[in-house]
Amino acid sequence: MEKMLLLGAEAIAQGALDAGLSGVYAYPGTPSTEITTYIQNSSEAAERKIRANWSVNEKTAYEAALGMSFTGKRTMVCMKHVGLNVAADAFINSAVTGVNGGLIIVVADDPSMHSSQNEQDSRFYGKFAMIPVLEPSTQQEAYDAVRYGFEISEKFSLPVMMRVTTRMSHSRSGIARSKVLPQNAINFPSDPMQFMLLPAFARKQYHKLIEIQGELERESENSKLNKIEINNKGGIGVLACGIGYNYLLENIAQTRSSYNILKVSQYPLPRNMVEQLFANSSKVLVLEEGYPIYEELLRGYLNSATAVPIDGRLNGVVVREGELDPDNVALALGKKTSQPESIDGIVKNRPPQLCQGCSHHDMYEALNEVLAGFPIKKVFADIGCYTLGAIPPLKAIDTCVDMGASITMAKGAADAGFRPSVAVIGDSTFTHSGITGLLDCVNDQSAVTIIISDNSTTAMTGGQDSSGTGRLVEICVGVGVNPEHIRVIEPLGKNFEANVAILREEVNYEGVSVILAQRECIQTQLRRKKTEKKDDPLVRNCKH
Repeated sequence: MEKMLLLGAEAIAQGALDAGLSGVYAYPGTPSTEITTYIQNSSEAAERKIRANWSVNEKTAYEAALGMSFTGKRTMVCMKHVGLNVAADAFINSAVTGVNGGLIIVVADDPSMHSSQNEQDSRFYGKFAMIPVLEPSTQQEAYDAVRYGFEISEKFSLPVMMRVTTRMSHSRSGIARSKVLPQNAINFPSDPMQFMLLPAFARKQYHKLIEIQGELERESENSKLNKIEINNKGGIGVLACGIGYNYLLENIAQTRSSYNILKVSQYPLPRNMVEQLFANSSKVLVLEEGYPIYEELLRGYLNSATAVPIDGRLNGVVVREGELDPDNVALALGKKTSQPESIDGIVKNRPPQLCQGCSHHDMYEALNEVLAGFPIKKVFADIGCYTLGAIPPLKAIDTCVDMGASITMAKGAADAGFRPSVAVIGDSTFTHSGITGLLDCVNDQSAVTIIISDNSTTAMTGGQDSSGTGRLVEICVGVGVNPEHIRVIEPLGKNFEANVAILREEVNYEGVSVILAQRECIQTQLRRKKTEKKDDPLVRNCKH
């Protein structure tokens, strides 16, 4: 078997390629981005004509993946945890319709909020949808679980969620590849009404989903991803989920025989294994990365019957916020850990900054100049590199809630009578979920000024293509914005006075105005110029 050294995200991608994948759909979001990027850069994927372009947002990605599944092909859709909120309508309903070809949704959660607004735990969605959820503990398990996930997706005609976290996605390990499977041939559902969620058909499909729950639990009981060790009858039991299992093993390498251990990497919970753990343990410690979902469940339907104490996040034995790690797991096991030495005064904290030469900086400088003349300055912003405009020295924006919220929050403030009401949104975020908010503004003729800071890429996640590049003016006109109030500026220092004048005119306009601040991302520009230089025949043929 060929061996490869891969990130967890890359192992998932390679696992999908080797399992007969026909298409991947995604919107970039850390820590999930590398899955799709890996497939896009794979020569194997190109040879097999595997679809791997970026989608406008997570909802369109999920629906397109469901459409490919409808044709009998195996497909994967990837997103970060907050992206699942965007895709939730299609996702939840797809559990009722079921699937045809295998469909895996990979959701990368971000405990500790390294690059996210919250610590949301996507296992809640999997439990809510009543579908199988896989949570691999290692990169090899992630690779293998993709193939298994496609198999059970097709066995039960259900989407399967694979939940990973930042450490799993962004840590590297060796994996051994399995035999490459061919892609499925096109074939359509045997039930022509399977995907028709009119009430009469939806009730039938929902009944099937309820009926199959016992089979899904039995699948978990027999899964290689779940295993139990009863090493010490009457000793301490540990239920370790996903990557928490690794942290447990790091701490008990010499004392493993003292613990009863249930490793869980597939849900729903294997009830027989859980009951066996509780029956043989004096107390049970629950280690799960994210929310105390299953700890809470166990307290409800097992602890009352067994009278075995449960420790975990709910009673503070395990840290309630942030990631699990070997140290806080050690503390939960009652072990002493050495505290790292403080580096205060040695290394000064450096907050993140916009890149030198970033177009967002020049846009904010002009906007700050315009708004300095108003008694109250409030700017509604969005998610992207430009969110760094919130911190010194710019201190230019006041909100960042979710994708697209800048425009709709500015509209609400304008509807309340606040002036001037200004929104700042990036080009990729605008096409992701800002267009509908702009349409609301047009329909109500709200007095809002919307600045689309257009750097022609999805810069925050590594420079992926932006869906509206070169077409934003036409999109705004199509939505209904008066062309006289669609203004284009180039955010450069030399254009400062001219940009201030345009911004001032539109900020004072009592209606919908859109300002496109257009200049290529400095990092994308540097990469593009390097590629162009490398492809230059004079450089390519140069002898060194």
